[in-house]
Amino acid sequence: MSNQPPGDSLDTSKHWLFEPMTGEDIYAHAITRVLVDRQTDYQHLRIVESETYGTALILDGQWQSSTGDEFVYHEAIVHAPACAHASPRSVLILGGAEGATAREALKWPAVERVVTCDIDQDVIDACREHMPEMAVGAFEDDRHELVVGDAFDFIDNAAASGDRFDLIVSDLSDPIADGPSWRLFTRETFARCKQALGDHGVFIIQAGGLTPAEVALHARVSRTLADVFENVSSLQVPVPIFGTPLGMLIGSDRPIDRQPDPVATDRLLGPIAGRRFLDGRTLLGLYQVPLYVRTALAEEGRVFTLDDPPRFGAE
Repeated sequence: MSNQPPGDSLDTSKHWLFEPMTGEDIYAHAITRVLVDRQTDYQHLRIVESETYGTALILDGQWQSSTGDEFVYHEAIVHAPACAHASPRSVLILGGAEGATAREALKWPAVERVVTCDIDQDVIDACREHMPEMAVGAFEDDRHELVVGDAFDFIDNAAASGDRFDLIVSDLSDPIADGPSWRLFTRETFARCKQALGDHGVFIIQAGGLTPAEVALHARVSRTLADVFENVSSLQVPVPIFGTPLGMLIGSDRPIDRQPDPVATDRLLGPIAGRRFLDGRTLLGLYQVPLYVRTALAEEGRVFTLDDPPRFGAE
């Protein structure tokens, strides 16, 4: 964090946090107060306040979510795959320390079980203390189980033991060099996730920005998923704090309707209270990614593996 922005266009009386977008570009947020700033066993944790976005979680220098606009991200990453399934009863969340992903999953009437597996107890505790409006009681819900541990190991054990889920939501920090999540963006992990899905199960993962400068990452994650699932589809989600259109990817062996009927979607979402972002028209729009994205998806041939993993931020 710095109070010296690179140039004359920002107010130097404020403190700024700069997040790299590409090797040549940054996104800057003005910070009014730092609530938490420490190194955990796994990553660098900050929780800060800003006038624009409220309280925000930052891991390894990258913005994860904020109370001001988190509903855009969390409604999309939960309700899009839930609509694709139509009646999920069991949901596994990889990551999701804030509790907001579990909050949205628990809104589905048929849901009987939600498991959140996050590796970092310090992040979970800090979010519960400083961002309680994220979870809104999800951690106390009898249907919710919190597992503090490595999601890679949890998926491995679930696949081997026969534990099955209707939805798997991969709500992870980006797989930066030496971070805790890089193994979870590989073909091996996606194959284990497929094993841990029940019949007609649906998988979703946040998969990087969709600007022309960033889309190659999204395309390679998509290609990796397509090596495992019969059907893969991109979503473009406009989460303001990221400063870039965010790509999500849905994978399933069941067909994915890229032209979902808004009226039918609204019927599915009718019981889901408190929605501010997602409805039938919005979901239809999220599936309509631009031509250059579709071209990048069609042209990508590389696959992320444990031997050739994504290590963003590595030189």
